Amino acid sequence: MSQDSAAPETARKLSGRRRREVVAVLLFSGGPIFESSIPLSVFGIDRQDAGVPRYRLLVCGGEDGPLRTTGGLELTTPYGLEAISRAGTVVVPAWRSITSPPPPEALDALRRAHEEGARIVGLCTGAFVLAAAGLLDGRPATTHWMYAPTLAKRYPSVHVDPRELFVDDGDVLTSAGTAAGIDLCLHIVRTDHGTEAAGALARRLVVPPRRSGGQERYLDRSLPEEIGSDPLAEVVSWALEHLHEQFDVETLAARAYMSRRTFDRRFRSLTGSAPLQWLITQRVLQAQRLLETSDYSVDEVAGRCGFRSPVALRGHFRRQLGSSPAAYRAAYRARRPQGEPDRSSLAEAMVAAQTGPVARRAPAGAMASAAADLGKPGPESYVPGHGRPSLPGPRSAP
Repeated sequence: MSQDSAAPETARKLSGRRRREVVAVLLFSGGPIFESSIPLSVFGIDRQDAGVPRYRLLVCGGEDGPLRTTGGLELTTPYGLEAISRAGTVVVPAWRSITSPPPPEALDALRRAHEEGARIVGLCTGAFVLAAAGLLDGRPATTHWMYAPTLAKRYPSVHVDPRELFVDDGDVLTSAGTAAGIDLCLHIVRTDHGTEAAGALARRLVVPPRRSGGQERYLDRSLPEEIGSDPLAEVVSWALEHLHEQFDVETLAARAYMSRRTFDRRFRSLTGSAPLQWLITQRVLQAQRLLETSDYSVDEVAGRCGFRSPVALRGHFRRQLGSSPAAYRAAYRARRPQGEPDRSSLAEAMVAAQTGPVARRAPAGAMASAAADLGKPGPESYVPGHGRPSLPGPRSAP
């Protein structure tokens, strides 16, 4: 859902003992202190003098304390899990480990809160806690791009989209890492009290009231750790090393000695993405890097990334990054610090090892044009992205 659209209606009416102005923040031992402090700062400080309506903050321990956070600090919380029963909004700002299960008591408290109509929010790795509670089943969600493949693989019923800064699905909301947590908290204030209140809060925090773009610009190109030992890793590595060639998903399926249907199913279970959209995304990432590091023309970049024409490159590039290739290059170079060396001589060495978390759902229109760009059409369908900040004009490059 776009920030400019009205928030979806919550599925359940808020129970009588809960208050919409009460925000409970659920903290755990081992949680990063920066992410934990974001909802405390947004919802826990009285800024009525600046025109920001006041929330009532309840800081709750999700397990027995004291809670040890980053830097060896120890925290004690004024409330325990029982206080969540009063909150109209419950925020999980982070979880200590994406590989360990959250405490069952905390998951039960979140489920009860959701059943009683509370809005549940997961910031960054907090999405793993919401997923463990079953609150993201069948829903769109996001998290930090680095952890998106793990979230998609561990919870296949969750529609993970690592492109988004945040996803608002009405009564359940998730965000990407760190700064995106601020974006989502501002969005909540905007939803509750309007643009003026959110703008006043943003000025106090000295942050943009709305950030354009998504996580695409930050994606790492390293091979996801969890794919390394899978038999499909060899096929993925081959594809990354040959992005300059024109091939389609049928080619990848043949290299894996699988039918197209079996390959699609195995690829989705491994990465959380449809293979056709994954291939498009990798070609766009390749183009992005070449535009940053070389002086190749847009036509040359298209050829070196396996697109059949510059028109195909421009279409997919704009859909994924919100900018034309030429505008992206100009903005990138304008922001490059003075004295930074020209890396164009490295461009040829950057063809391989360029994969990262990928979108579970294709950008609007991607499937319709994929056949002309990448070979045979695939059966994948798409669901338009949720929660992408939307502003007039193209999104600016980093």
